Amino acid sequence: MTRRGNLFIVSAPSGAGKSSLIAALLKDKPADMQVSVSHTTRDARPGETNGVHYHFVDKAEFKQLIADNAFFEWAEVFGNYYGTSRVTIEQTLDKGIDVFLDIDWQGARQVKEAMPEAIGVFILPPSRTELERRLNSRGQDSAEVIASRMADAVAEMSHYDEYDYLIVNEDFDTALNDLSAIVFANRLHLAGQKKLHSGMLEDLLAD
Repeated sequence: MTRRGNLFIVSAPSGAGKSSLIAALLKDKPADMQVSVSHTTRDARPGETNGVHYHFVDKAEFKQLIADNAFFEWAEVFGNYYGTSRVTIEQTLDKGIDVFLDIDWQGARQVKEAMPEAIGVFILPPSRTELERRLNSRGQDSAEVIASRMADAVAEMSHYDEYDYLIVNEDFDTALNDLSAIVFANRLHLAGQKKLHSGMLEDLLAD
């Protein structure tokens, strides 16, 4: 019997290191974990591959998928639509693969409503000063843009208590170990272990 995979919702303000942590966890591309590939109506950028970075669809197809209740969550951002496929994730979980959703708190709420057993992980920076330093270190944005991103970050961070786990990314390696511990501890959760080892448990407890 194959264990059912876990769905992990990972959220954080921009600059907290969320995407880097997920990428580091999956860098050896283990067969039993993967990042969810979202649908989007935006055009593919240079170097992006359909089915790898996103599932690229037109707006008519996306709206039909909404009507068919095909998404766990979806949103319109700057005129383009983004969504997480319900069927694809369910099929992946049934194969025993853990799936990671890199989404904001609004998307997390939608997913939790559709799948309450999903596991929420929120990642915080150690301080506002450090978060602002990280945003500035990219060297690509004006002071006005940085100020706007900081305001957005504070709004995002205010929802940290809607999640199951909280990681403070002060030291990257420590935060990565924390994320890994959450993933592997949840694989040992009693409900999943009972299903996976039902035969063994019956034998062990037989009169």
